[in-house]
Amino acid sequence: MNDMRRSILWVVFVFSLIMLWDTWQIHQGKPATFFPDPQAQQAAQSATHTTAPKPAAADIAGNDTGVPSSSANAAANAGIPVAATAATATAAPAQSNLLRSTDTDASAVPAATPTPAPSAPITVQNQDLVLSFSPIGGRLIRAELKHYAAIGEKANSPARMVLFDETAGERIYRAETGLTNVPGINHTTAMQASVSQNAGATELRFVSPEVDGIKMVQTYTLPPQGYAISVRHEVINNGAASIAPQLYLQLSRDGNKPPGDSMFYSTFTGPAFYSAEKKYQKVEFKNIEKINDPEAKFERKTEQGYVAMVQHYFASAWLPDDANKGQKVARENFVSNLGHNLYAAGLKTQLATIAPGQHASFDSRLFVGPQQEKMLEAIYPGLEAVKDYGIFTIFAKPLFLLMTLLHSLLANWGWTIIALVVVLKAALYWLNAKAYSSMAKMKAVTPRITEMRERLKDNPQQMQMEMMKIYREEKVNPIGGCLPMLIQIPIFMGLYWVILSSVEFRGAPWLGWITDLSAKDPWFILPLLMTGTSLLQVWLNPTPPDPMQAKMMWFMPLAFSVMFFFFPSGLVLYWLSNNILSIAQQWVINKRLGVN
Repeated sequence: MNDMRRSILWVVFVFSLIMLWDTWQIHQGKPATFFPDPQAQQAAQSATHTTAPKPAAADIAGNDTGVPSSSANAAANAGIPVAATAATATAAPAQSNLLRSTDTDASAVPAATPTPAPSAPITVQNQDLVLSFSPIGGRLIRAELKHYAAIGEKANSPARMVLFDETAGERIYRAETGLTNVPGINHTTAMQASVSQNAGATELRFVSPEVDGIKMVQTYTLPPQGYAISVRHEVINNGAASIAPQLYLQLSRDGNKPPGDSMFYSTFTGPAFYSAEKKYQKVEFKNIEKINDPEAKFERKTEQGYVAMVQHYFASAWLPDDANKGQKVARENFVSNLGHNLYAAGLKTQLATIAPGQHASFDSRLFVGPQQEKMLEAIYPGLEAVKDYGIFTIFAKPLFLLMTLLHSLLANWGWTIIALVVVLKAALYWLNAKAYSSMAKMKAVTPRITEMRERLKDNPQQMQMEMMKIYREEKVNPIGGCLPMLIQIPIFMGLYWVILSSVEFRGAPWLGWITDLSAKDPWFILPLLMTGTSLLQVWLNPTPPDPMQAKMMWFMPLAFSVMFFFFPSGLVLYWLSNNILSIAQQWVINKRLGVN
């Protein structure tokens, strides 16, 4: 049994070293050595390019096999239009929903305002969003989230989180639409724009020029509040022949990770698809560069679902409205490498055949916002999957639901974490008590075992027999003390992903110096306290008879503590609270059994 206990300790220690090495590999931009993401591993074995070709200038000239690039000269500029690189308008006065980059007084904006110049962005806002659109293709080129501070800023900072952006630098993130088989009507086409108000909502309308009698009208409807924008695409056929246009909805983004990732954890950034057949599937940017692999691991042809672009805490997604209406409309999902570290993910759908003098429309929504689980569930089926708990979903999801309930009572996420520890300790009290009693008994017989080992050190077989005899006589389970640790591991990992993935913890204060539970402790007070409590627990536990094993018992808390200095403070708070309650319970049991 002693050998078994020693083996368990060595396994835990080696596993910790493996996790540290794996985390370091990820931080260095290398693939995980031991625990690669299953989706990423599959995608690495088979590239994630669809049969849709890379957008290029030829597409604009009439190639109907793919989505046009965002530039009339893709070879020269990697698909980024020159006009779109200009700085967008500044934020608008709070009293108006209708804004233009050229306006100084938003209240003077008429009910319907034509765009003064094709290159001037048009900015609209509601209670939650400030959005800027380009008249070039009606593209969304900037999205500011009013209630979230910029990355690296405190919650009360005036600098707001900007999700979509289009600058002259490395930051590119846009929503784009158009027709693939009608030359001259795509996200590179200069359009006439107007804004209006309708029942409290803001409507932004883009009308393309007529090409061979065909034109497209795309209308964005921004509600008074919320992160889901209604979008209607209407294709009008004033020509002499019937047409069958194909509509595409895509999100293009640079392949850079958003700032803020720690060397001890890395979150997914990139495209994701959801279908009824395969559910949620992620695609790594690096795998999009591999061309024409038919085994790419995302569902290409489906009748329901969405395409998303995901990053830590936030997401954007094209949401065809057919799912909410119980309809099934065939579509093709695709990814594209646009060059110069720019990638696109989207869907294409065939509209109905339009006879001369007729029109066809397609309704969808564009989500731009935080990964708030309940809100995502209400917006679209399966959209909550963008909040990715990984393989620990089975533990993380119930924990988050419990924490949400506790937060509704306490109104502070720090105290919610502490309350969660209390609830879990209460639920597992008798199981933990039994384990601690076993540890206390083990501590009581340690002097006998130490004496026996010294006496029989030259007779290992006899030593083992005597040790088993002592265990039987004292009714001691030598591995019983490992049970609390084994129980804590899945709970800890589940909570790790809850805190890491939940935007609710972003900028959430606890008390004093802890102003952001999603960030590391700026003064390292919580990690130091956690290290101290972990060492105190070792002291309360029985000292292993084996000297090497005894040294390992003291070394392991120190090894674990290194990671906690860089973990989110909310996670450290959980572990510290758990340690304190465990120490209290163990001390009471030791005192009751007369163990010092």
